Amino acid sequence: MKQADLKLLRLMRTRGHAPAIEKAAMSISKTGENGYLWFGIGLAGAALDRKRRRQWLATALLGPLAIGFNFGIKLIVRRERPNLEGLPPLGGAPSSLSFPSAHATASFAAATAMSRFAPELKLALFGAAAVMAVTRPYLGMHYPSDVAAGAVLGTAVGALIPLPKTEDPNAPYDF
Repeated sequence: MKQADLKLLRLMRTRGHAPAIEKAAMSISKTGENGYLWFGIGLAGAALDRKRRRQWLATALLGPLAIGFNFGIKLIVRRERPNLEGLPPLGGAPSSLSFPSAHATASFAAATAMSRFAPELKLALFGAAAVMAVTRPYLGMHYPSDVAAGAVLGTAVGALIPLPKTEDPNAPYDF
């Protein structure tokens, strides 16, 4: 497994790289810092979708909260970030800990929770989560297995988090 992880990481760090693609990947990855992308999507949804405002606001907080939860797991696992000779990472990170990917955890948690009450956006939400996740090994910040674990963890969090009901926008939360 470890060798396959390294081979896939090396492949992602050496194929499909051009300045414009790297710049785009870095920009996408930046929006994932602290769950900002998902916080923004939640706020935009709340502003545009009055009927489901409470759900959008509740899930806006999920990305940042998932990052905190993820960091607790990183402190237990303590896996160091990848270090490929001759292929330095194309970005920085707030810690040297790699497993699981917080970007993937937050993205899949938010995409899963948001698609529960907005199923018509499921493809776009999971597409955005997948793109965010792929940027991490592409930039050399994570092993592919870090991203896979983050996606699984995030999906579980997004599926299990209680959400307010949608029928009446003035009704109290039903946790």
